[in-house]
Amino acid sequence: MSNNARLTTPFNRETTADEVLSGVDLTGKRAVVTGAASGIGIETARSLAGAGAEVTLAVRNTDTGRKVAADITATTGNSKVGVAALELTDRSSVAAFADVWSGPLHILVNNAGVMALPELRRTPQGWEYQFATNHLGHFDLALGLHDALAAEGARIVAVSSSGHLVSPIVFDDIHFERRAYDPWHGYGQSKTANVLFAVEASRRWAEDGITANALMPGGIRSGLQRHQEGADMDPATRETFDRYPWRTPEQGAATSVLLAASPLVEGVGGRYFENCNEALPHDPATAGASVEASGVAPHALDPEAAERLWDVSRRMLAR
Repeated sequence: MSNNARLTTPFNRETTADEVLSGVDLTGKRAVVTGAASGIGIETARSLAGAGAEVTLAVRNTDTGRKVAADITATTGNSKVGVAALELTDRSSVAAFADVWSGPLHILVNNAGVMALPELRRTPQGWEYQFATNHLGHFDLALGLHDALAAEGARIVAVSSSGHLVSPIVFDDIHFERRAYDPWHGYGQSKTANVLFAVEASRRWAEDGITANALMPGGIRSGLQRHQEGADMDPATRETFDRYPWRTPEQGAATSVLLAASPLVEGVGGRYFENCNEALPHDPATAGASVEASGVAPHALDPEAAERLWDVSRRMLAR
């Protein structure tokens, strides 16, 4: 396969995570899944554990995490499922997680996230909360774990979204200091950042044997939509939710585990996947044909924007 050839697999939007990893042996591999106490994070961790990996659930609520870990062990028979505290908007929490990690790390799934916060929220540093959680926290974590990731060559999985189609990185005002805050523009910008991170990490860390890819998991009803659902949901949004082709968490985790562990994507990096296949370029002409947007925007794969975001992010973190 040439470097520019689109990567396709036998799998599709109906495929489950366990089906993707059927026959794959991850014994001896170590994985970290952020946000693994809910939604597709649970099923991503469960599938990796089911294939034999040692899995660490990196979560905000360790009590919930321990319950999830016990359930994963009970359903997979894998006792090597651990829990560690991680709050992505807390620099000290990210540093503590990275500092105590010992030995190689083969798989890092940056799965945790927040979506479309209705009002502008900032971290103590003044960073817009979605950008800080979805991008900066994971970026900081990857930098902190770099040596562990490079030890035996690792895969990084960045869970993005079709929401990236809404907005590129607005470098002149990332944190909505001058422009009016819009929940979906904030979310879209952070999801574009996830893809650009994968593009630049694959370029910068290629000699370390590290590859990174991004993905759209598809729509899964979970706590991620908590700011959109409820009795006060407007009629247009309710209609969209009713029509949306929702997937099960097991289906939503399929593309994540494909990128994390399938031999079909060995050595592949800097790409964006959906429905277990590399995405086609987004076609605005067909955007209204389905409530489920598809394809990847050029701004999310732009190598110049990826390099710029990396440098901007490091300056924000003073790293």
